[in-house]
Amino acid sequence: MSRKTARLTVDHLAELPDQVRSCLFWELSPVDRARLDEQERIAEKENWLSSVLRDWGSCGRVVRVDGQTVGFIVYAPAARLPGAATLPTAPTSPDAIVAATAWIEPSHRGGGLGRLLVQAMAADLVQRGQTAIEAYGDTRGRTRGCVLPAEFFGSVGFKTQRAHPTTPRMRMELRTALSWKDEVELALERMWGAVRPAHKATRPIGSVRAASGD
Repeated sequence: MSRKTARLTVDHLAELPDQVRSCLFWELSPVDRARLDEQERIAEKENWLSSVLRDWGSCGRVVRVDGQTVGFIVYAPAARLPGAATLPTAPTSPDAIVAATAWIEPSHRGGGLGRLLVQAMAADLVQRGQTAIEAYGDTRGRTRGCVLPAEFFGSVGFKTQRAHPTTPRMRMELRTALSWKDEVELALERMWGAVRPAHKATRPIGSVRAASGD
């Protein structure tokens, strides 16, 4: 089975289910979301992604299994994600990028693809000089309004930054992420389809590398 990640593009959105493509919980305020029907939301999601790619750069990753897109993660500065400001543990710390949401096709869940996406996100942001990622989790054990379970973020290296009964704000220090660079590099090598031979361990592993073509 081939597993690779790639930068999220508008073309990738077309490969996702409509309910995922039309979720604008993060990208618009509640008032603006309420004015749109599903098809308008899908178009607005594409417009948002195009704008962020143009003005800020890469803001997401997809994971592809045997050439098929089966999951994605979206991240951006808080100013680009006004929905985050409506949550009880806002605002996001000034030095942090927001990991907004992620999705894995149900038949592929439980196989480590979510962690793979988080590793690719961290590697990208380290390369770009960012220092931290924050995310808003849901403690109720269910995805609600595109807010992911806090348990997921905890399982991939985030720690609670501001506690809350239902919506804690969680944080990953990218300096800490560098301490598991061996794991990140191994994941990236798997994405690229390159496996480091076990008997060739004569040179130290370098710094975290972000995939240029991912």
